[in-house]
Amino acid sequence: MAVVLVLGMATLTAQQHRTLREWGFPTGIFETGRYNAITDVPGVTVGHVTLIEGDSVRTGVTAIVPHQGNIFRQKVPAAIYVGNGFGKLAGVTQVSELGNIETPVILTNTLSVAAGIEGVVRYTLMQSGNEQERSVNAVVGETNDGRLNDIRGMHVTPQMVIDAINGAHGGPVEQGCVGAGTGTICFGFKGGIGTSSRVLPASLGGYTIGVLVQTNYGGILEIDGVQVGQKLQKHDFINHVRKTENVDGSCMMVVITDAPLDSRNLERVAKRAMMGMAKTGGIASNGSGDYVIALSVAPGNLIDSSAKTITSTVLANGEMSSIFAATIEATAEALWNSLFMADPMTGRSGNHVDALPVEQVLKMLRNRN
Repeated sequence: MAVVLVLGMATLTAQQHRTLREWGFPTGIFETGRYNAITDVPGVTVGHVTLIEGDSVRTGVTAIVPHQGNIFRQKVPAAIYVGNGFGKLAGVTQVSELGNIETPVILTNTLSVAAGIEGVVRYTLMQSGNEQERSVNAVVGETNDGRLNDIRGMHVTPQMVIDAINGAHGGPVEQGCVGAGTGTICFGFKGGIGTSSRVLPASLGGYTIGVLVQTNYGGILEIDGVQVGQKLQKHDFINHVRKTENVDGSCMMVVITDAPLDSRNLERVAKRAMMGMAKTGGIASNGSGDYVIALSVAPGNLIDSSAKTITSTVLANGEMSSIFAATIEATAEALWNSLFMADPMTGRSGNHVDALPVEQVLKMLRNRN
């Protein structure tokens, strides 16, 4: 479960929570995993710490743990793709240089990246087998929740990061206004955490692709091909005189698969996640930090830190297309789910953000023809 710290919480109005698929609108051609979540990938767990305090603190931490061993000793093939680089993704250069990660992936708010790093480092140094280590490459991403959250207060602590990692679990993943998505905004509506998965048929390898996102970006919202933002008259660039929303923001996307991929092909997968973002109407604007972290947890390809040579089996380039397609599908659905699962929220300085008007959107989807 998400760890929720609530102190003097203002009243938050909840809506009925269902994902886009649960409302009867499955998207894409491939089947989902059991939970339609990143945790459908074997060994992957997710933990949240949600911090809602008084009338101005709306933030948190989300931890994605790629496997249940010592990640520092059994490193994970990885790649990062930058859709637009107006952001703060700690650890990116070492992942790009070495092609692997050695810690859980942490998501939080912009000014809490330092706390995220300290928490991950402390967690890693405390693990059995790491007693002599003096360098840890923490991977910590962020989006800016400063409209709803007192971001300057820097309320996230390293211990919250450790708690999120230790509380990570498999199975269903909490979505919407939880963890790192507590105070985020997407297309002018309340954003948050979203997740989805795809399982390829046996004839295409039977691999699972899972995606988790933290949404805080703008553009012109599309849902399953329907121009929702235009129909609601709520989008960026609605006119050049009365600009009603701020297009800038950020989006963190984490893609994990059990397909045996090396860092080169993982970067190709990460690029396709940006295509999933495009399907939602996101435009990777000038002031947006849009990053994709892609990992492969195929057991035979985990990288033993003590080995002098590494032998791995990886998919040929010609086998990648179905994984690309599944990544696009799962990313788009995860992004949409972050909207469908979010509550309206009031936060810092009385700023209020409405949730997606689900009934109106469902009517648009039903009447699309």
